[in-house]
Parts: sequence; C-alpha cells; structure tokens
Amino acid sequence: MSNALPVADVAQVRRYVRELIRRHPRGLAAALGLHALAAGAGLVAPRLLGDLVEGISQGIAATTVDRVVAAIAAFVVVQAVLVRFAHLASARLGERVLAELREEFVDRVLALPLATVERAGTGDLLTRTSRDVAALSRTVRFAGPETLIAALTVLLILGALVLTGPLLALPSLLAVPVLWAGTRWYLRRAPQGYLRENAAYSDITDGISETVEGARTTEALRQAARRRARGDADIRRSYAAERYTLHLRTVFWPVAEFGYLVPMVATLLIGGWFHLKGWASLGQVTAATLYAQQLTDPIERLLGWLDEFQVGGASLARLLGVAAEPDERAPAAAAPGRAGGAGRLAAHDVRYAYRPGHDVLHGVTLEPRPGERLAMVGASGAGKSTLGRLLAGVHAPSAGTVTVDGRALAGMPLAELRTHVALVSQEHHVFIGTLADNVAMVRPDADPARVRAALAAVDALDWALALPDGLDTAVGAGGHPLTPAQAQQLALARLVLADPHTLVLDEATSLIDPRAARALERSLAAVLHGRTVVAIAHRLFSAHDADRVAVVADGRITELGSHDELVAAGGSYAALWRSWHG
Repeated sequence: MSNALPVADVAQVRRYVRELIRRHPRGLAAALGLHALAAGAGLVAPRLLGDLVEGISQGIAATTVDRVVAAIAAFVVVQAVLVRFAHLASARLGERVLAELREEFVDRVLALPLATVERAGTGDLLTRTSRDVAALSRTVRFAGPETLIAALTVLLILGALVLTGPLLALPSLLAVPVLWAGTRWYLRRAPQGYLRENAAYSDITDGISETVEGARTTEALRQAARRRARGDADIRRSYAAERYTLHLRTVFWPVAEFGYLVPMVATLLIGGWFHLKGWASLGQVTAATLYAQQLTDPIERLLGWLDEFQVGGASLARLLGVAAEPDERAPAAAAPGRAGGAGRLAAHDVRYAYRPGHDVLHGVTLEPRPGERLAMVGASGAGKSTLGRLLAGVHAPSAGTVTVDGRALAGMPLAELRTHVALVSQEHHVFIGTLADNVAMVRPDADPARVRAALAAVDALDWALALPDGLDTAVGAGGHPLTPAQAQQLALARLVLADPHTLVLDEATSLIDPRAARALERSLAAVLHGRTVVAIAHRLFSAHDADRVAVVADGRITELGSHDELVAAGGSYAALWRSWHG
C-alpha cells in the first residue's frame, strides 16, 4: 500500500534490540548463568559414560561401575532442576521485555496524528497491533531465550569435545560449510519475504474492513463485484507472498537437517578410524560421539528458531516503523502582536485535496468570532467535515492558512494544539475502565467534582449515577454496556473537561434522538459560554440556535449570516429551512 506506515530498517531494529538488552542486564545474566550451569551439568554424563566404557574394557570393579552410574544419575537430576529454573528465569525476562515492547508501541500509536492514521488506513494499523504484536510475542517469549540457550549449549559442547580430544573435534567442523551456505542463502531472502507477507495481510485486512464498513454504500452503488475483485486480488498477493516464504523454508530445512546430522556420523566414523590407528581411546571416541550427538538438538533449535526470528524481525520492523513516521508539525512562531490573544481561529483562502488535482475545498475563508456559535450546514459531500477537520488542525490545508491568534495550526505541536481547539465527531469509543476514568482520561489529575461537573454539563450525570456502581462502574469491552447515545455523551463530557477555547463538533449529537440532542446542545452551549463553537450538523435546530450560519456547497461557502438574515435573504438556506420546518 502506497500510504502504509513506514517500516524500520535493519540498523534501527538492531539498535533497538541492543537497547532492550542493555535495559535488563541482571535478568539476562541470571538466565544465561542458569542455562550455562544446566548445559555444564549435561556435559558431565557423556564424559563419565566414556570413562565407564573405557574402564569396562580394562576390567574395572563392579563397585566402580555402580558409583559412575550413580554419579551420572545425580548429574541428570541436577541438570533437570537447573533447566527448570533457567526456563523460569527466561520466561520472566521475556514477559518483561514483551510488556515494554507493547507499552512503547501503544505510545507510538497514540502519538500518531489523526491525519496519518486516516491516510494509512485501518488495515495496516490493525495488522500491526494484532498480527505483528502476536508474532513478536512468540519471538520474545520463546525464540530469543531458546536461541541464546542453544548457542551457549553449542559452545559448551564444542569446548567439551576439544577437552576430550582435539582430533575428535575436527569431524564436527565438516558441518560448518553446509550450514553456513544454507543459512546465508536463506537470510538474504527471508527478511524481505516476510515483510511482503505482512504487508499483503495488511491489504487484506484493509480491504475487508472497508467493505464491511461501507456495505450500504457498496450495495447502493452496485460495486459488490468491484469489491470482490479487490478482495480476490489481495488474497492472490498474500498467497504469492506466503508461497515464496514457504519455498524458502522447503529449501533451507533439508539443508539444515543434513548439516546438523553430519557431526555425529562423521565423529563416529572418523573417531573409529582414529581408535584403530591408536590416536584415540575407546572412551574418548564414545564421549566424543555422544557430544556430537548432543550437538544435534541445540543446532536444530538454533536453526529452527532462526525462521521465527525472521518473522519476529519483520514484525518488529513494522512496529518500530510507526515511530519513523515523520512529524509534520514544526514549532510555529506567533504573528507579531497576535500571540496570547483571545483564541481567534481563522481560515484564509484554504484549499484541500485528498488526491492531488482533486480539490474538495476551493479558496474558503472563514473567521469564527471568539465566543460565538457558528453552524455549518450543507448537503452530504459539500465539504463541511473536511473544513471542520482543517479548523481542528487534523489536516493541513493544501493551500492557504488556518491560524489561531496568528499561529498556523499545521505548525503547532499536538499537545499545544489540543489546548486551543478540539474535534468531536460521530465516532466515539468507550475504553476499558471505570466511567470516571473514561471521562478523566483527558485530564488524569481532575478531581471527582470536576468529572461530575463535566457529566452534568452534557446531561449524563443522572444516568451515570444510576449505574450499578455509579461512576466507578466498569465500562468498555466486558463491562457494563452503554447505549450509543450514552457513549456519545461520554465523549462530549471528555471535551468539557479538556476545556479548549474552540470546539469543532462534526455532527457530534447525531446518534441521540432529536429532543435529547437539542437539550444536550443547549446545555453544552451554556457551559461553554464565551468559547468558540463550530457545529457541523444536518439538523437545522443547531443552525437556528447559532449566532451565525455558514452554508457550504461544492467546497465553497455560499452564504454566511445569522439564521434570520439567511431566511430573509431567500437563498438556498431559506429553502432548506422552509422544507425542514414544514
């Protein structure tokens, strides 16, 4: 997808992994130390068994055999105990790292400008927050610790082989060229392959979500066949991407299987020849063969988790890429003599295009007066919501300027922007938590009295107090269900508590029945007296109650004035009013 969010490069991923490792030195040292002790305990048994074979061939006493067998059993038990605690330490470390990854990713997502999220589409972001996080979870919890354990075990076994007999360690080196060539071939192709696979899955998610959300539009415009064709094309791309990564695995795995079986076979054959030549004892050959056999498991795990690392690395690159989205906002200087003003919002000759060359706003100029209630009305698709988003700083104009007290909204940091102007649309969300937390999330330091006042301002306090646990009632997924109207009132209560000097309401009361919406808007206007309110609505009572009305048609403001002035003028607004009122 051309508008998809960025993907971090290899250098960024490696830098982040190193930073994670530096954050947990004690946990990593404890896990590695326990695994080293467990691997060391496991290396004792083959050496003792080799000595036992050598001793039996020389006729050692039965009591000595019993002692050696008891020692082998003791070391097996010690290894089992150490492995248990080592895996526990690894699991704890993995969960801590995974928690940090998730928290940081949520912070990155919440810091994205709304315009960026809308441009990228929901499919890409949903795939990153679900599929990529799940893939990375498996890598952090299992692949990371298991790889470290396997690598450490391989080093210890090779060390034991050298101590047993330097010549007997040489046959194991025959596997190096095979494994090196196969792994190099795989690693040159796998990262991009898995990135393409994840991107293709994002396209599928995006297409499905668009089709479901726009089902009525698709049906009305008879575009079902086109949407099915889009879905089929996305599935074909995903199939091709997954088939490519499957091809990589079907080539790599047989090579790896052959590579990690070579040491055991070569040690047994060459070690036997060494024994016949008198270069190694029978006990040394036995111990070396058992060590070579022990190499099979950690090498198999090492190569097995290598594929998981490619999946996790691709997912981590996509998660880190969210933070790589360039911040289009740069600090904007205040115009001379206008800084620190009364919160005067102004749009001058603004144009905006979702696609280059297709403007939806054409040179619009609008200056809401501080403290006034300005209503914007017009047909669907006229450009009301787009203009509202420009006034709220969600989008930057393609041409012209939108300023507050002389400062461009597009160049204002988001944290500062939302102290000046805020947008409330038809979309709303109830977060998991208490009702009070849902309101106070915009100002976590707000006391209960301010939360109650915000709910009262939007006529929501009565039903909120009537909930099973009042304001402490758990809401959101799995909690007490709220009606669409109640959820929308909750969003408006957050707005009251946030207390910006300018509000842009994009049909914010459309899901509430007309009588409740009228009462709510009057209550909201009373609480926000002295603040600027730009209300985008299809119900004309909002325009009737407003100080001024702006009529938007075809991306232009065609009429501007009070309700009475526009009705008296006899233009399009007057005709609309007569039709609605009649």
